[in-house]
Amino acid sequence: MTNYSEFFKSVFSDISRRSAYSQMLIGVSSGWATGFTTMKIGKFAAFAVGGSIIVLEIAHQEGLIKINWSKLDKSVDKLADKVESSLGREKNWKDKTERYVDNKLDKAESLLTRNGKKVAKWYTKLIGDEDGPKVNDLHIFLASFFGGVALGIATG
Repeated sequence: MTNYSEFFKSVFSDISRRSAYSQMLIGVSSGWATGFTTMKIGKFAAFAVGGSIIVLEIAHQEGLIKINWSKLDKSVDKLADKVESSLGREKNWKDKTERYVDNKLDKAESLLTRNGKKVAKWYTKLIGDEDGPKVNDLHIFLASFFGGVALGIATG
């Protein structure tokens, strides 16, 4: 077990110090593994959820189980009302949506006004300088990682 952890630490310790080819190889391989695993897990989850819905529907059609839909709907509505009242929110969905969007916009506005200079510095450092974008080590790794994710999803 420790040999594996030492291997991964040596490979992923500081990718920015490696050559561009090494960064691309690590990015593509880790991206492909991420995309492939995501597709396999997603397919299994979709199969499990879809299969359970089909099994429940077949059991309901055969009379093995009986679902009281009106009672289920009422209990779900009561539970939703309890959650909303405990959070102190209005019951109207329009009011909830408006309040949520207003809060998020206020937070974004205050964040941008307070950290505008920091964002500009970070963005300039990320893409280069005022003259335009410059490729750096992070760009090489990220581009190859997302390419690998696309390959993993395509082969998954």
